[in-house]
Amino acid sequence: MTWVMTSKKQFYLHDDESLLDGLLRTGHEVNYQCREGYCGSCRIRRIASSHPVDYPFQPLAMIEDDEILSCCCRVQGVIYINHESIKD
Repeated sequence: MTWVMTSKKQFYLHDDESLLDGLLRTGHEVNYQCREGYCGSCRIRRIASSHPVDYPFQPLAMIEDDEILSCCCRVQGVIYINHESIKD
């Protein structure tokens, strides 16, 4: 089970639920468009995590070391994030 901690609340992800879908389900406002890792509009800051964050495929959007793409990343364990989308 994956637990997600934000400044707004804590929740767990359902089986096969993306981080983006979990954030939206729990009332977080997150920008997104493509849901495929191309546009980068769903970038959020990862503060800490108990397991490495990975991707099923290499996303095309450019991200910094402390950023993740909530639409397509795979998270496990516990992750602490800043749920506010990153503004360019």
